[in-house]
Amino acid sequence: MPPAEPIPEDENRLPPGFAGAAHEEGPVPRFHWSGQTHVGRVRKNNEDAFLALAIDSQEVKYLGKFGEGDSEYCDYVFAVSDGMGGEKSGEFASRIAVEKITRMLPRHFSQRAAGLPTDFHDILGELFQRIHADLTRLGECYDECRNMGATLSLGWFVPGWMYFAHIGDSRIYYLPAEGGMSQITHDDSHVGWLRRQGKINEREQRTHPRKNVLSKALGAGHRYVDPQFGAVNCRPGDCFLFCTDGLNDGLWDRALQELVRAPTAAQAHLPAAQRLVAEALQESGRDNITALVVEVA
Repeated sequence: MPPAEPIPEDENRLPPGFAGAAHEEGPVPRFHWSGQTHVGRVRKNNEDAFLALAIDSQEVKYLGKFGEGDSEYCDYVFAVSDGMGGEKSGEFASRIAVEKITRMLPRHFSQRAAGLPTDFHDILGELFQRIHADLTRLGECYDECRNMGATLSLGWFVPGWMYFAHIGDSRIYYLPAEGGMSQITHDDSHVGWLRRQGKINEREQRTHPRKNVLSKALGAGHRYVDPQFGAVNCRPGDCFLFCTDGLNDGLWDRALQELVRAPTAAQAHLPAAQRLVAEALQESGRDNITALVVEVA
């Protein structure tokens, strides 16, 4: 099974939702999740935010930091966002991003539940455009919000699929049931491009002086927004890690995989997200740290 299925040009090969096709029939998956955020050792305020939602035809349910549930009658949405800006505008920006999600997506679930065609690409594209417009408008109207912006990495889980949209340098990792791990989102920076092209390695990326200079973000003075979209066919045993760059500042990719899949006996009693954040805090803590782990059962 490939690590991620990009949006192909041939409509006959599109995953359900991108072409309005019906979802595959099969066992109803259960989800286990855990989320954790920490201000870190240096910063005074936490500009990160994470979101865990269950959406059904009646309501939006905010999920706790950890829990489990099935998807027979609801969809699940998980997201992380890292704000940027002076004073506390970065903290405000990430909150705007996650709050906008809770307002827009429920009505689209109702349409899908009613059997109407659902184009996840258009829905998520509209969501990102609206967040971008809100952040841009606030940045233009208030001096304290000037150039405020945010990253956003979001996954929408429906039976058999995880649809995602992403912009910035927060990340989504995919850990398939058969082993291994891959980063399915692109870091929107020149340094991220260098890594994808094989011109630098992970160590060089982590130590590059311009690693935090973003080429894309929501708001932050960018004129246009151009998110990355994709879909992953998820099955029991698969796992997904959503995180902000503070987690990667403290942990190598191999450590991320081991902490999720093969923790030590001393760590195993903690939820996966707490293991990750605690280890990253110990190793670095120079930035806010957020991790959100979703396991498919």
